[in-house]
Amino acid sequence: MNSIQALCSGISKLGNSSASHFGDRHLDSLASSLQTLHMGCCKGVDETSLLELMSRAKLLKSLSLRGTHLVDDALYNFSGSSLEMLNVSNTMISGPSLGHIVRGNSGLKFLNARGCKNLFQQERDARGVGFSFPYSCEELFTDLGRTCKLEEIALGWGFSYFALEALKPAFMSLKSITVGLGGSLGENALRLLPTTCPMLESVNLHFQLISDSIMISIMASLRKLEALALCYCLGDISISSFKLPLPNLKILRLERVTPWMTNHDLVLLTQTCANLVELSLIGCTFLNTDSQLIISQGWPGLTSIHLEDCGGITSKGITSLFNCMALEDLLLRHNGPGLHRNFILDAASKMPMLRQVSLDLCDTSDGDFDIPDYADRYFLSTVKIARCKSKRCTLDLNCTQARRQAVHEETLVLVWNSKNLTRTVVKERL
Repeated sequence: MNSIQALCSGISKLGNSSASHFGDRHLDSLASSLQTLHMGCCKGVDETSLLELMSRAKLLKSLSLRGTHLVDDALYNFSGSSLEMLNVSNTMISGPSLGHIVRGNSGLKFLNARGCKNLFQQERDARGVGFSFPYSCEELFTDLGRTCKLEEIALGWGFSYFALEALKPAFMSLKSITVGLGGSLGENALRLLPTTCPMLESVNLHFQLISDSIMISIMASLRKLEALALCYCLGDISISSFKLPLPNLKILRLERVTPWMTNHDLVLLTQTCANLVELSLIGCTFLNTDSQLIISQGWPGLTSIHLEDCGGITSKGITSLFNCMALEDLLLRHNGPGLHRNFILDAASKMPMLRQVSLDLCDTSDGDFDIPDYADRYFLSTVKIARCKSKRCTLDLNCTQARRQAVHEETLVLVWNSKNLTRTVVKERL
């Protein structure tokens, strides 16, 4: 981030000077020759510096401005025509400024505009009443469909059935699609996915309305599917959605969509999705300690396991999961208070590939976790320990005495580099 700030600051000064010094000319040359610029979440860069940088970086092929204070003027200032990847997710840009980039960069293959709430905002009169869309979502998606041949797309607000229809020409080679909050494809659009995007390898649906018939249609048609994520979706699906064999599926995320899952269902998953390397289950409250053995025997080659709010999987500690010897990333939260103080060191010593561990103090049987010494951490590089606080829940009107529930308070982040350990406490739930 410091290098980005230095570059932007230098260029901003350059814009207000005669550029007579060698250092200034060097900065100008550097900005003009940049082909890749990823400054995601660099909120310390001011708008003026960003404007100057965008006006000079004309050769960019890959640009990520996610989570920055990006404004429309910065995109309008960009005059490059070689962009292949653009990530403006979680910014305040509007449809017209994104359309400006799309029309000028026909080689765009990867677009992420998820979380952009202002993408299609109405103009308002003096009384604050919305009256027109100066650049509608229809126009943006039509421009995308006419101009680009996309391989990956991630959208939320404004993404609908019409968008899918308008984007058909751009989607024939699409390999990955992510639909986030604000998108509303609906049943008809989801049924069209396999025919509109026949080359899809990754489908990620968040907050969408799904059903067994939709999922069976997707899985039966997309035989190259390698990654499937269903997160916080509405509707009702059952184990019937997963009865078709998916031999190519490598990544499966089922987050708050399969609360009915039992060990029997988990066994069926190990049979139909036999080649998984990444598994994430959230909200499967009927799972228990026996689920560990099913997971470790069914998918011994897993490199990533995320289990959260999954019944009592860890209520008696961890045994079978240690047999996943290829594991690099392990997240265990709210699965039962059976983890001992020395769990982190124990996991690192028994799983030689382990790099990252994420835990919650709610799951420890001893009140806390021991942090390994630098020499005893094996290959661990990151540990995240979340802490909850008890909060009174008054939503149950039939209960005379308010219940209490655990609510996230903070996360301790431990990062080891080649020399030392850095400790940081953040409010976010990481």
